[in-house]
Amino acid sequence: MVEEIKSLAELNEVAEGSAPVVEELVNRDPVRDELGRSYATGKRKDAVARVWIKPGSGKVTVNGRDITVYFARPVQQLILNQPFQVAGVVGEFDVVATVKGGGLSGQAGAVKHGISKALQLYDPTLRAPLKAAGFLTRDSRVVERKKFGRRKARRSFQFSKR
Repeated sequence: MVEEIKSLAELNEVAEGSAPVVEELVNRDPVRDELGRSYATGKRKDAVARVWIKPGSGKVTVNGRDITVYFARPVQQLILNQPFQVAGVVGEFDVVATVKGGGLSGQAGAVKHGISKALQLYDPTLRAPLKAAGFLTRDSRVVERKKFGRRKARRSFQFSKR
């Protein structure tokens, strides 16, 4: 049977008998270009966003247009601002993004993913809150392909009795 360990002294005795535990802390360095910007690529559905962030006043530009013009729906603007709120750096970075492919919802998700990755590259201490919120993980859900003999991926043609 397995022994129950009830104190730290007993735990140390067990640990001394096994292989030594080596804690490796990954020391990440900031990744910035000569202009002081960090670059990252974000993806969501069919949309791909190229994102550059640099210290500034919080101005967000997507495809040469302001965020309120490009993403007119408040929900999409909220999605874009989530990484800054989680990291606690609202209004500290200017964002320039170019997005291609997909619809507006996918593009908003792609820019959010790109901002999160770029923030983490600019300041590695922001990695923990962004990763805990799940913003550094690419959302792998994509549209299921259409199948032959069906109207869409799963939808059948309407059945006709006569």
